[in-house]
Amino acid sequence: MSEHKGSLISIASIPLIMTLGNSMLIPVLPAIRHQLQITSFQVSLLITVYSAVAILLIPIAGYLSDRFGRKKIIIPSLLITGIGGLISGLGAWWLAHPYSVILIGRALQGVGAAGAFPIVLPLVGDIFKKESDVSKSLGVVETANTLGKVLSPILGSLLAYVIWFLPFLTIPLLCVISTLLVAFLVKTPAKQDKQAKKVTFGNFIQQLKLIFKQNGRWLLGIFAIGCICMFVIFGTLFYLSDTLEEKYHIDGIWKGFVIAIPSAALCLASFLIGRKIGQNKSLMKWITFSGIVLVTGSIVWTGLLKDPSIYWLITLISLAGIGIGVTLPCLDALITEGIAKEERGTITSIYSSMRFIGVAVGPPLASVLVKSSAHLMFYCISGTCVLAALLALFAIKPTRDEGHAS
Repeated sequence: MSEHKGSLISIASIPLIMTLGNSMLIPVLPAIRHQLQITSFQVSLLITVYSAVAILLIPIAGYLSDRFGRKKIIIPSLLITGIGGLISGLGAWWLAHPYSVILIGRALQGVGAAGAFPIVLPLVGDIFKKESDVSKSLGVVETANTLGKVLSPILGSLLAYVIWFLPFLTIPLLCVISTLLVAFLVKTPAKQDKQAKKVTFGNFIQQLKLIFKQNGRWLLGIFAIGCICMFVIFGTLFYLSDTLEEKYHIDGIWKGFVIAIPSAALCLASFLIGRKIGQNKSLMKWITFSGIVLVTGSIVWTGLLKDPSIYWLITLISLAGIGIGVTLPCLDALITEGIAKEERGTITSIYSSMRFIGVAVGPPLASVLVKSSAHLMFYCISGTCVLAALLALFAIKPTRDEGHAS
């Protein structure tokens, strides 16, 4: 792996920056709501519109990356993401009523996100030959993703402390840095580039049908689990951001540090598991199942508490973060190592779309459910976790030969 260290660092910068670009807003959503005089549901759409656009475009970006090569899609996508952040930031700065312009900028960020982070997973699979190296590298990528979730509330709160729309204006700078890293340090195999040019749209459709005919059960199971994991993360963090201000009177920079605690637990768990799973797909299945069980128990326990102290709330949400943290690297590895290199862009893009669905649904659904009862919100979230645990148990079935999923 040492010869590709520069490539891996550059690749890891993509999920880090994409996560910062989205999750930095979580702790400052209440401040944005007050500044723009909009409802909790309307402010949640700043997260949802980003993800909704990405959901629609990610499969197309995956096909294009198979067709033309990974870097040729990633680099323009990073620049588009930066432009979207610039539009949102300048709109907030210059306009008296900037909500619509901010939404447009966020939608453009979603366009860029569709062609950036989802292409990272197949790119790792292209660069590294050994499955153990792929697993370790995907662990680094998922750790960068979760590290972004740790830094986001702190950085977002610090920037918003200066001025509330500064998080939007930071995104273009971050995207330029990542673009330069990818352009100059990532070296994709020449063989992969030659194969990419042979992929036609007709072949793409035929390959997609064949892949799902052969691997549909476990692929759909992993897609659903990934979606539920992101739904849990963003739903609970959205709830936590509002609750810390309204109930516990913690705001500003301190709120950012508190929100970072569950994300840090998630990040550390992803890093450690990514280094340990290797290419043992049976182990990946049972870690996934155990992680989801931990998430389910933590969320149910949170819902049962009538009036939890802030210490109990953070502890239980952090336990849920650990459960999700051990699950995500396993899902990434199962997808990437279980699909041929020529088809990875397409399949991992669909997987990323499902994760973005969870991101899109989490905040608005949490904002609606919590109006009735926070307990109801936690019970609904835990219900989806039970479904994820059942899928992990029955849909993912590694075969005995070399541990491949089937």
